[in-house]
Amino acid sequence: MKNQNTVITQSKTFIPFPITYKSPTFVKTHPMNKIYYLSTCDTCKRILKEVEPDDSVVRQDIKKVHITAEALDAIHDIVGGSYEDLMNKRARIYKSEGLKDKDLSEDEIRGWILKEYSMLKRPLAVIDGEVFAGNSKATVADLKVKLSK
Repeated sequence: MKNQNTVITQSKTFIPFPITYKSPTFVKTHPMNKIYYLSTCDTCKRILKEVEPDDSVVRQDIKKVHITAEALDAIHDIVGGSYEDLMNKRARIYKSEGLKDKDLSEDEIRGWILKEYSMLKRPLAVIDGEVFAGNSKATVADLKVKLSK
């Protein structure tokens, strides 16, 4: 029988392919397994129910507790690409602010993700130094396999 997952509740602050990245350095400096999600998002709820994370995985509702700059930068280092890989291009604000028509720098993209919780691709899971970003079927399947080990 699985217990309820730990959920952080303190208040503060399209990629066409599955994203899975691994970094042994991140595991040493950030030993916690974590899933960043949005509690009001039906897709996130469905995926969390499907992958069934156990008590060792902390769930952080990004609407209540935004991702920190340190965590975002560490995840970016694992991904090794662009902050754009971690950006939700389906967010309403992405369209309403006309960001899709702008050539944003890395710093601007990072700033938007830190400023607007909805700009973070979700769910975003960091499990044993591997990053699983987004809701594609392949990414969810990979996350489910990783969590079942």
